[in-house]
Amino acid sequence: MRLMIDQLQDLETEFTTLEQSLGDPELISDQSRYREAMQRYAELKPVADALREYRDVLQQIEGARELAGDDEMAALAREELAQLEPRKDELEARLERLLLPKDPFDDKNVIVEIRAAAGGDEASLFAAELLTMYQRYADELGYSTEVLDSHPTEVGGFSKVSLQVKGHGAYSRFKFESGVHRVQRVPQTETQGRIHTSTVTVAVLPEAEDVDVNLHPSDYRVDVYRSSGPGGQSVNTTDSAVRITYKPGTDEEIIVTCQDGKSQIKNKEKALVVLRARLLEREREKAASEAREARLVQIGSGDRAEKIRTYNFPQSRITDHRIGYTTRNLQQVLYGEMGEITEALQAEEQAQKLSQMSSSDNSRADGGARTGGSA
Repeated sequence: MRLMIDQLQDLETEFTTLEQSLGDPELISDQSRYREAMQRYAELKPVADALREYRDVLQQIEGARELAGDDEMAALAREELAQLEPRKDELEARLERLLLPKDPFDDKNVIVEIRAAAGGDEASLFAAELLTMYQRYADELGYSTEVLDSHPTEVGGFSKVSLQVKGHGAYSRFKFESGVHRVQRVPQTETQGRIHTSTVTVAVLPEAEDVDVNLHPSDYRVDVYRSSGPGGQSVNTTDSAVRITYKPGTDEEIIVTCQDGKSQIKNKEKALVVLRARLLEREREKAASEAREARLVQIGSGDRAEKIRTYNFPQSRITDHRIGYTTRNLQQVLYGEMGEITEALQAEEQAQKLSQMSSSDNSRADGGARTGGSA
């Protein structure tokens, strides 16, 4: 706790200094710096508020303990301590969570790429259901969505579809969806009532800004063509669909298509958004010393044995295999009520970070003790 308090005091000092500077005319006149300052202020304010409340509770506990020595006030003091001690523990847990290292991409917009994998038509139909689920969930969170590129199938599903989700914190909500989603149900075309298993892969990419990715027009080629629908038939009489091929130097080739818009210019802009997101994801993987390109790591091979989540229709059950979470509210989740699953995954992520932070703090404390002993 000592190490945590030291960190909190440093952040509190930064918050106080920043709060005083926000009224500086020179800072206000520089809109870029002012926006950065306001963003940092918003990040630090919950820490400063929680620390202030924590100190207040500690002071109240100290006062109640002093009263406990007074025979006339002992009962009242014990009653007060019974309320304050749990509050103290709750605030300590909140402060620990606030100190957790934040994913630098959590606040970004996202690109959600959904692809039908094993299971043919049934997989494409479930890809369409996942798209609707994500659109509804985004709407519930107050985010805006736009389909950037889609490849419909003759049965009304999608072989692949890309969705852009815009809103502060979108990545923090959607990042847990990356991986293989398995569906178990009886297809409408199944005459003998047998349950089929199909899979859909999902990749969630943080949307990159120009400053995040150094992309030059010479690094990619743009081709235009007529957009197509199920079965390959043309659905547009103009060459509005866009294909961007990225292959600079010896890097692996990346191909992005966009055909949903009627404007060639708009389709190119959307395709570039997706390309930047993929390039940013690849850079993140390089920084983490991963051997494979991030997007492939996220979605796996699509084999039925690989899965992060199973949707079992006969039992109306959803199981997230990463955390052993199960709910019987399958239809509600598919309708966009994903908050409970997301919060469970976020809690697990926080628990892992707390464990890592605790191990790191213990190592530093042990090192300090050894150093002190040898002095």
